[in-house]
Amino acid sequence: MRRRDFIGLLGSAAATWPLAARAQQGDRVRRIGVLMGGGENENDPVWKPRLSAFTQALAGLGWTDGRNVRMNVCWGGGDANRLRALAQELVGLQPDIILTGGNSATAVVQRETRTIPIVFASVADPVTTGIVPRLDRPNGNVTGFGVSEAPIAGKWLELLSEIAPGLKRAALMFNPDLFPISSYMPSFETVAQSLKIVPITAPVHSDAEVETAISTLGREAGAGLLVIGDAFTTGHRAPIILAAAQNNIPAVSFNTVFARDGGLLSYGPDQIDTYRSATTYVDRILRGEKPGDLPVQFPTKFEMAVNLKTAKALGLTVPQSLLLRADEVIE
Repeated sequence: MRRRDFIGLLGSAAATWPLAARAQQGDRVRRIGVLMGGGENENDPVWKPRLSAFTQALAGLGWTDGRNVRMNVCWGGGDANRLRALAQELVGLQPDIILTGGNSATAVVQRETRTIPIVFASVADPVTTGIVPRLDRPNGNVTGFGVSEAPIAGKWLELLSEIAPGLKRAALMFNPDLFPISSYMPSFETVAQSLKIVPITAPVHSDAEVETAISTLGREAGAGLLVIGDAFTTGHRAPIILAAAQNNIPAVSFNTVFARDGGLLSYGPDQIDTYRSATTYVDRILRGEKPGDLPVQFPTKFEMAVNLKTAKALGLTVPQSLLLRADEVIE
């Protein structure tokens, strides 16, 4: 896997966190709580590689599970109620630090504690969604590695319109219990207006709602679908991809796995690498730095994957200019 460089807005100064005194006690075993927004268990094909990247990189920094750290890992399964219960359970264990995966997991843990350090990975638009007040110096007990900011919604629509130039309306699909969509709407609506496409929102909570939303969207020609990469839509990508195919709707999503599993297009950063990078902040905080002094960082390069088989099934010809920009072309 190619290593992605991350860039911080400002450098951070070392500071003393309340854990610092205990950090000098040598061999004391630290407890690390982990709450993944999605995944049913440790074998989930999307979330398992993210956790593996985190634990391997952590070991490279000298923190090994079972030796000098003990990890308590929980899987949210893209279920808001389950996430809330797991957040309470993790905070109750009083870990030295908590790693959170995704917006929903981060938000529920943040509501449970304002003192235990939290390092997030794969959080979209952390300022507008209320995770941190600012990027350069987030203050408080939360910092981490974001994956995108709100303008990416407009980029998805631009890419989709390149492949499907006949788009007349496009729906942004998300789970409102897990992802606050308001920050994404301005760029989505602005680009839609410039392309003369009608923007639509498609909130979903279940596979039945997914099927209804997509079949309704597909009743008229010229429909497109943008799928937010929240824990629900990622975990339920199979019915989303199937319904889009059955209704002849081109769709784009945040996660590369979407295109690999049969979706038309994906555009987003290497999310596994955000978990690998998150270990640097976990290490620094365990060694005494304050999370609020560590700037939120973002990836500097995004990846695009195109599924040519799906394009052919939809009767679409992928422009050569887009194929040349794609990092992965799925035949």
